[in-house]
Amino acid sequence: MQRPRIFQNIDWWLLLAIVPILAASLVTMRSFTGDSSFALHQSIWIIVSFIALLALGFFDLRFLRQTWVSVTLFTVVTVLLGLLFALGKVSHGAQSWFSFGAFSFQPSDLAKLALIVILAKYFSRRHIEIANVRHIFTSGAYALVFFVLVLLHPDLGSALIIFLIWLGMVMVSGISKKHLFGMIAIAFVTIGLLWNFGLKEYQKDRIRNFVNPLSDIHGAGYNAYQSMVAIGSGGLLGKGFGYGTQSRLKFLPEYQTDFIFAAFAEEWGFVGVIIIFGLYSVIIWRISKLAMHGATNFEILFGAGVAIYFIVHFSINVGMNIHLLPVTGTPLPFMSYGGTHIFTEFLLIGILMSMSKYARPAHKSEIKNEFIGPQ
Repeated sequence: MQRPRIFQNIDWWLLLAIVPILAASLVTMRSFTGDSSFALHQSIWIIVSFIALLALGFFDLRFLRQTWVSVTLFTVVTVLLGLLFALGKVSHGAQSWFSFGAFSFQPSDLAKLALIVILAKYFSRRHIEIANVRHIFTSGAYALVFFVLVLLHPDLGSALIIFLIWLGMVMVSGISKKHLFGMIAIAFVTIGLLWNFGLKEYQKDRIRNFVNPLSDIHGAGYNAYQSMVAIGSGGLLGKGFGYGTQSRLKFLPEYQTDFIFAAFAEEWGFVGVIIIFGLYSVIIWRISKLAMHGATNFEILFGAGVAIYFIVHFSINVGMNIHLLPVTGTPLPFMSYGGTHIFTEFLLIGILMSMSKYARPAHKSEIKNEFIGPQ
């Protein structure tokens, strides 16, 4: 019997890895917030996002390869990021949200999705020319616009993600080693300029605290210190559902967003953490497999960008929870509270799954158009 069209392109292994993470997120939120609305609101966003994922299966998304899509996305995101300076809501020192009553929207999440599409389009047409350093700087200009606007809000975490998505996609596109070392040198210069002219004082405090975590545990280092205490106190099997004292007694700040990993680890211990790591590994594996079966270079590069997105988000969030990286306000995919990032993650997965319905060796004419354009 033929499967209904709505389920035709679903990667069930991928969904089976995502669902337990979503469940762990809701259970953890419920355990330390009691009757709070965090879990309820997140459930609504998950349902809406899952419907969007299924809906994408009805569309032929090959239109995303067209130049006008990249131009439109770049223009819309740039305008939205610019409007934040006048209309954005300030939260935790960053003017990164549009607020519409009960609904809030963070354009930086859309910027990450748009950048993946734009770079996939750009490099798919110039894949054989990537050795030309001109393409590195041109692609970097697109990312730089998003990076600067997001950093000025200021949102260091999202700006870092945008930079790493660009860097990762440049590297998978076939950059030469000499250009890579040149980029590393430029990165060090940029970091120096950011430290002296771009970062706010509280952002510098986070980095100083990263270098010396015990220097100010009652101030800038408080979040990271409490996160380490929560994770360490979880032990092998954890304290059990509802017994995470660091989060439940509110010693651990932002326990539903930035530090939900620490809250989960305290209750479910090392064993729970290993299971979560395994589930994220499955997600990256399935995304990579979908990418490798892309019909053209656009689909392959888009899939690579999606994999980079999840790898970077996961690595930075876990890194800041265990104090291997500075605290940057980066959400953990499918776990941290927040509607915009959950919706964006489901969109990325939905687009990738939808592309799989025309995953096949490309016809010669398609390859010609992909690299040198229609005649």
